[in-house]
Amino acid sequence: MRTIDWVDGAIEIIDQTALPGELRILRLHTVPELIAAIQSLAVRGAPALGVAGAFGVALAARVHADDPAARAVAVKKVETSRPTAVNLARGVRRAAARIGLGPDAVLAEAYAIRDEEIVASQAMAARGADLLLELCGDRPRLLTHCNTGGLAAVVLGTALGVVHELHRRGALAGVVASETRPLLQGARLTSWELSRWGIEHRVAVDSAGPFLMARREVDGVVLGADRICANGDVINKIGTYSHALGARRAGLPFVVVAPESTVDVGTPDGAAVEIEDRGSAEVTPWAEAFNPAFDVTPHDLVTAIVTDRRVIRLDRGERP
Repeated sequence: MRTIDWVDGAIEIIDQTALPGELRILRLHTVPELIAAIQSLAVRGAPALGVAGAFGVALAARVHADDPAARAVAVKKVETSRPTAVNLARGVRRAAARIGLGPDAVLAEAYAIRDEEIVASQAMAARGADLLLELCGDRPRLLTHCNTGGLAAVVLGTALGVVHELHRRGALAGVVASETRPLLQGARLTSWELSRWGIEHRVAVDSAGPFLMARREVDGVVLGADRICANGDVINKIGTYSHALGARRAGLPFVVVAPESTVDVGTPDGAAVEIEDRGSAEVTPWAEAFNPAFDVTPHDLVTAIVTDRRVIRLDRGERP
């Protein structure tokens, strides 16, 4: 099942806000519906957002075929609906470059972006599994954070795709899924996907991760990214930085898995990235709260970045 697709003139997505209780499919017929789905996290994950952005331009090209000004406004709203993940803006801009050729050409480009992400997931799974076996030894126990499976991509995923590949090879001892406060993408979504794949796992509260590493309850950390900067800094779900510090202290590999579409050499480092703050309502009704959706993991805490095309060994001085 694909997380996101174009079906009979509309965007279809798995509503990730309903999981794990209900597998609900949403049909999005308008740009405002898509933007609402992106902002509510009904669709999320860097690769999936890139596809969503491209399909959003396809919607705008059809709905506003005779009104270039309205079309341009709609496209811009999709592009800026979430600021941190680079894939969203890239998907929008790539599809929008075809607007002059007509709505069918825009949709064809969106399909191409979707299909490239599917192929990328397969390539990352194989390359990442090979690297983790090299770094961690046979049958590693892995800790992951947020959700990086098919729900975050189109199928299979990034870091969780690597986990699936290790399981397929019979080379995985187990998984710890960090719960990922405040919206529990790990406890709700990663656990749901791992259960569907038949992969043994346990959920851990976010703050337990470094302690589990120190106690050698896991052999390595593998997770995704929403943007990878030119110097190798990694922008990912809040809590990633804490896990990176824990892995460094415990001497464990810390591996980031993301497609080339997430590598942004135009952004020099993490300090240059706008970090989305989602407000207090998701955290507590009783007080004002800090709620950054992402954090910045400095490149010197990252062992390697795995993309669909290459392995970048940051621990050896390599950079994107």
